[in-house]
Amino acid sequence: MLKITMLAKSKQLFLKFLANCFLGLSGLPYNANIGRQSRMERIIATLKNQGVIPVKLAKAALILTLSSIAVWAQVNAGEQKPEPSLPFNMTTVATFELPWRIAFLPDGRMLITEKVGPVWLVSQQGEKIPVSGTPPVYWSGQNGMLGVFVSPHFATDESIYLTYAEPGDYGGGLALARAKLHTTAKSARLGDLTVIWRQLPRGKGGQEGAQIAFSPDGQYLFLTVGDRQRFTPAQDPDQPEGKVLRLTLDGKPAPGNPNFGKTGAPTIPLIDPPSDTEAAKTAKVVSTYTFTGPNLTPSETWASGIRTPYGLAFSPTGELWELEHGPRGGDELNLIEKGKNYGWPLVSYGMNYNGVPIPNPDTRPDLAKPVIYWVPVIAPGNLMFYHGTQTFPQWNGNGLISGLASKALIRVIFDGHGGAKVAERWDVGKRIRDVEEGPDGSLWMLEDANPGALIHVTPK
Repeated sequence: MLKITMLAKSKQLFLKFLANCFLGLSGLPYNANIGRQSRMERIIATLKNQGVIPVKLAKAALILTLSSIAVWAQVNAGEQKPEPSLPFNMTTVATFELPWRIAFLPDGRMLITEKVGPVWLVSQQGEKIPVSGTPPVYWSGQNGMLGVFVSPHFATDESIYLTYAEPGDYGGGLALARAKLHTTAKSARLGDLTVIWRQLPRGKGGQEGAQIAFSPDGQYLFLTVGDRQRFTPAQDPDQPEGKVLRLTLDGKPAPGNPNFGKTGAPTIPLIDPPSDTEAAKTAKVVSTYTFTGPNLTPSETWASGIRTPYGLAFSPTGELWELEHGPRGGDELNLIEKGKNYGWPLVSYGMNYNGVPIPNPDTRPDLAKPVIYWVPVIAPGNLMFYHGTQTFPQWNGNGLISGLASKALIRVIFDGHGGAKVAERWDVGKRIRDVEEGPDGSLWMLEDANPGALIHVTPK
């Protein structure tokens, strides 16, 4: 404080100091601003108490500090109108039965999952080859065969990862499997398929999540696990629902996790999906599950309070962004940070489907807020970041969001410091489950329908 006091004895220098603080705040994400704001408030209060600056100037400085915090406050993008025209062409290449995810292989072909179970090897001309050796799935509502992801070390390990709902005696549970992919010009099969993580107990409810993002160094994977429409487990550190997990490539808890090395309760309850967030608080326990080994959920968890996380991706600057469905209103784009709680089902910008209200996030400043939310919803399908300048150079580094109910493709600009804003929203006339970038920089989209189109997107 002595250095600050000496500096501030010159009014001109103090005003310069204040301006720098303001600029620093405006360039930080919302959550980082909170800490910077508190420090600035303490500095200003000390300078006022020591008589270095007059009361009026201290009040003005505090007002400036508080106002600057709103630079990256939450933005509702739900009312954004679509652009009047599309800057791209859309060409249907093939059709599938409820397709879910695309993953490009180094040879330019792609793997495509169908929620009903199959995985396909598909050429960019639309030739389809079934992949044999896939596991059985629990196909019901939002459950089934979901994500497919190419190992960051595919050139040496030839591995892919699958996420899917695994069938059980009572409903299903999310599973993460790894397998070797063997392909020829006319065939494809999986070998050595091993489940490396599974959600237990299995039960009822959709909203699996099931998205993977590999860390930029290729050493870890982040897995989204939805709340399975059961609400309360998202806030229970012992239950593997409503979380973003950080795992090794073998599916084990990753060193450096917030509670790495900690184990949870040996026995946890299972409930069926309740009608709303209030009913969930007193939901009947249908069974209890006792782990055969240690409950590793606390050790696996990176972030909690997550609802329906269908999008997860690292930005070019290394930030981890998550995209999720809200209930009746309140879809969210979140900057995922270590140990943060994102509030579900304690708070939401939406309400329950039956109209029962949910407290607003402003009532819980201790919980992380989304950077962007949507009321009304867009019903997001996925989030990806565009890399490169060869086909859509104007989008390099931007995020693209696919929309289901909104039938939209949405471009988002990220500032690399925890901030984001929506640029354009295009009405593509179809429910879009996935959007991915091909090797040449063109886009490929999957229509959420039966039959659902594989759509090639190229510039006009």
